[in-house]
Amino acid sequence: MKKKALIVWGGWDGHDPEQVAHAYKDILESENFDVEMADTLSAFEDEEKLMGLNIIVPCWSHGEITPQQHGPVIKAVASGVGIAGCHGGMCDSFHDCMDWQLMTGGQWVAHPNGQHVRFQVHYVDKTHPITQGLEDFETVSEHYYLLVDPAVHVLATTRMPVGKGAYTNIGDTSIDPDSTYGVWNFDENEFNDSMEAVGPHITNGVFDMPVMWTKYFGQGRVFYNSCGHSISHFMEKPNLEVTRRALLWTAK
Repeated sequence: MKKKALIVWGGWDGHDPEQVAHAYKDILESENFDVEMADTLSAFEDEEKLMGLNIIVPCWSHGEITPQQHGPVIKAVASGVGIAGCHGGMCDSFHDCMDWQLMTGGQWVAHPNGQHVRFQVHYVDKTHPITQGLEDFETVSEHYYLLVDPAVHVLATTRMPVGKGAYTNIGDTSIDPDSTYGVWNFDENEFNDSMEAVGPHITNGVFDMPVMWTKYFGQGRVFYNSCGHSISHFMEKPNLEVTRRALLWTAK
């Protein structure tokens, strides 16, 4: 019998949700999954249907979700349905929904150096079924700074950039109170080449940020990967292979 997957895509177009959703669909169908796709959050409202799935794959950046929509997802995952996603499609989704953040294990808060940063992904657990035999790789994406649940099992990390001192906004020493990107995001053309960051957090020194993790939410397996800002980034060969493995591991 085929395993069943639901992919729900939408939200902010800047993360190519439709294209990424179809890439997930291709991977799952190549592994003999029966895949349903939806471009509305109302697809989450049928609790009985969700309970019959093996995996849920959200591709929805930003936006708002109602209790009638996220409640069945929370229950399904807690009962054993897996959930897996990447980048903003899972951990920059519904900023006001703490239940979603608790389930997924993290929340995006900044991406130093803009949208197209080249950085290294380092596997810190090479014994896990998702990562066994894989090599560290270089990717281009947004270099996500996340608030991360300490209960997650980290599979991969990246060294975050440090170096330029206090926050400046293109020469202006005041923080723009109307900024929607936070105090650690700035003109990528100004800082991309140097890989040096500005912002109040850099005085804490060098640190590694989780890129990929697993966790359990109740009986459900959870996987997250912060790579994949756009479809071209998502389709990079090392990212595709770890994504394929993660989908198989996460599906109950």
